[in-house]
Amino acid sequence: MSLAAMPSRGTAHQTFLAFDFGLKRTGVATGNILTRTATPQPTINAEGSDARLKAVEARIKEWQPDALVVGVPFHPDGASHDNTVRAQKFARQLRGRFGLQVFEVDERYSTTEALAGGALDADAASACIILEQFLRSFP
Repeated sequence: MSLAAMPSRGTAHQTFLAFDFGLKRTGVATGNILTRTATPQPTINAEGSDARLKAVEARIKEWQPDALVVGVPFHPDGASHDNTVRAQKFARQLRGRFGLQVFEVDERYSTTEALAGGALDADAASACIILEQFLRSFP
């Protein structure tokens, strides 16, 4: 994600919904530019694309975000793997289905950081870490 692709403070992009994609569980967090903080939301427990997207749709209706953020995992050396491709596909599905801008964030070590912090729900905590990393990148 380049700075040129990010919304500026003067745009309508104020509230974000973030996802830590997983095949069985997808962590969710909400946050905004003003406070640059994220709040964990209940994790989506859904297998399969249709069930997951239906649950995401309910969250979008509930929170009415200006844009979405998706964590994309990579190997420590930056190489992609199966979950990288799956998370990028999920981001594309969100763009196509909901018509919102979707930002992809490198989420290496977010789950490790969440677990090290004692998170009870590592998926939701990872979504918070992903979103706060994104929010800190604003000038």
